[in-house]
Amino acid sequence: MDILSEALRWLNDPLNWTGPQGVLALTRTHLAISALAVAIALVVALPLGLWLGHRGRGATVGVVVANTTRALPTLALLTLLAATGWFGNTATALACAVFAVPPILANAVTGVGGVDPDVRDAARGLGMSGTRALWTVEVPLATPLIAAGIRTGAVQVLATVPLAALVGGTSLGTIVVSGFATQRYGKALAGGILVAGLCLLVEGLLAIAERVVTPPGLRGRGRAAAADEHADTQRARSAQVAATARRGSNGSAPLP
Repeated sequence: MDILSEALRWLNDPLNWTGPQGVLALTRTHLAISALAVAIALVVALPLGLWLGHRGRGATVGVVVANTTRALPTLALLTLLAATGWFGNTATALACAVFAVPPILANAVTGVGGVDPDVRDAARGLGMSGTRALWTVEVPLATPLIAAGIRTGAVQVLATVPLAALVGGTSLGTIVVSGFATQRYGKALAGGILVAGLCLLVEGLLAIAERVVTPPGLRGRGRAAAADEHADTQRARSAQVAATARRGSNGSAPLP
């Protein structure tokens, strides 16, 4: 409780929110590094994922290769970059971009590759080229999964950027690292609370953006599918109750 009280006192101190090392300045830097990392991951993963999903061949291999990067700890990658002379925010952005590639690539491949073959045949029947069918038909249908992959990658990056403080960078992780360095554990906890709150806020905003960019027809289809599933569940429960009632009536003892 003493550490929690110290963290709350630290957060309630206006002096900790202003200045070059204040919460507001560190939050701006944190968001800038995260945006750069996600942008790099999008440039690499999104075109490749769309191409593999549209092509239909080599998609599994591509996703597996990308997922192997998850086995590489971000801190170890930061250490390797530091050993080669890459320090600070640039090294953090590159390391976090590698971490953000797998969810974006996997969701792009799954979304485009999962488009109904009949829809593709209809597009070809209308005389669309492969490229036009990709951007006019397949990408809009895959938008919910693509947006979900970007949201997952962005939140993962936000949660990983605090490691920048370990290689000379600045972010909200600076508060955590300096708190541990000075044995002010309440300050370290306050930094962790700020990082978690920022991740939750961005997660909510991206969830809203994901819903906005999803075509209305797909949103309606999702609601219809949920309604059908609920109706099926209710019918199954009703049938189970009726069967139980019949077994009870058949097995009841005769009246004297």
